[in-house]
Amino acid sequence: QVQLVESGGGLVQPGGSLRLSCAASGFTFSSYDMSWYRQAPGKQRELVAHITGIFGVTNYADSVKGRFTISRDNAKNTVYLQMNSLQPEDTAVYYCNRVPNDGAWGPGTQVTVSS
Repeated sequence: QVQLVESGGGLVQPGGSLRLSCAASGFTFSSYDMSWYRQAPGKQRELVAHITGIFGVTNYADSVKGRFTISRDNAKNTVYLQMNSLQPEDTAVYYCNRVPNDGAWGPGTQVTVSS
């Protein structure tokens, strides 16, 4: 059974940083690409960052490029999202998932950027 548990969210001031973690289990982690997504109130879930399974090639949404960094530790079955220079528009619930996924999602972690 696939399980994804996101953590590390919180309240941060504009310009601040957070590091999100996603602990995965129930599948061969290194065999899957992983992505971070976010969903702001009243908006659809959107892709934020993506990392391939073995070589760790990364891609980012234009809105976070240069500010966010996705990484993974295949030995720990964990994917990370380092978020710097956070802005109020980054406020959302952040989720991770494997690619492709079976429709199951973790609880997400709330990120609120506000002064």
